[in-house]
Amino acid sequence: MNKPFTVALAPDSVCQPPSRTDIYVDRSFRFLARVGAIAILTLVVALVLEIGGKAVPGIQKYGFDFISGVVWDANTHRFGILPAIWGTLYSALMALLIGGFFGVSMAIFLTQDFLPPRLSAVFRIIIELLAAIPSVVYGLWGIFVVIPAILPLADWLNATLGAIPFFASTLSGPGLLPAALVLAIMILPTIAAVAQDALRAVPLKTKQAAYGMGATHWEAILRVMVPSAATGIFGALVLGLGRALGETMALAMLVGNSNQISLSLFSPANTLAALLALNFPEAGPNEVEVLMYAALVLMAITLVVNIAGSLLMSYAQRGNK
Repeated sequence: MNKPFTVALAPDSVCQPPSRTDIYVDRSFRFLARVGAIAILTLVVALVLEIGGKAVPGIQKYGFDFISGVVWDANTHRFGILPAIWGTLYSALMALLIGGFFGVSMAIFLTQDFLPPRLSAVFRIIIELLAAIPSVVYGLWGIFVVIPAILPLADWLNATLGAIPFFASTLSGPGLLPAALVLAIMILPTIAAVAQDALRAVPLKTKQAAYGMGATHWEAILRVMVPSAATGIFGALVLGLGRALGETMALAMLVGNSNQISLSLFSPANTLAALLALNFPEAGPNEVEVLMYAALVLMAITLVVNIAGSLLMSYAQRGNK
């Protein structure tokens, strides 16, 4: 009979069967991962129940009129958050357009051999440091730098293109455009960092194959690298939008806190996060319940945006688009 074929393995070979320690570490890690996932879900459910429970009286009292109302007056007990919803979505989308364009552009610039590796690493660190700046500092910078810089532009656009609703200017201080610009800078590090990871995950051979087919540098980037990393880049944009929807302090300082619905880029507005931050310190029992209602609406908007983004990403991955 032929003897079974055996191969001698070195004691430190990766092909060795798992030891008892390896099995214990693996089982411990799996257990901790399950505990962490359950803890996160429990925290989310507890948060929704806590806010929802306190919002129930406001929901019963004001119903859907609270969402469609345009007046917020605690003295007359009239509460409506439609202008705040409009300002939240308008400022977040404007910030996403600006921050998304520059964030993805920076990711391409830093990963596609436009700079030496050391200089590229320095720029990456500088971009990541933007995420560490406190929100209130961005707000102060917006008040003392961005708004004075925008005022002449607002006056000029109002004089030349004032008939167009987007450029009709009533800006004399805080407004949508200053808030959106500062918010774009705040979400830029998130978008740039995730987009860089997505571009680096594309195999180098993909780019080399494009060069082999005769593509130029920009053709290889725009027609091969970016489409290949499109799912990750889209995920970066979704994360940036989620950050923009929930930003509070900078917007409270820059958006103008005015309950009005306007298409003008220069008009003052309001957001749900700013509404909550500015009204909670002096809120009475009756006002707390409507503020909790507003917080529940903000959570719902953020949840819908993230779910929609996840579904679109899943669809793109399945269709390889």
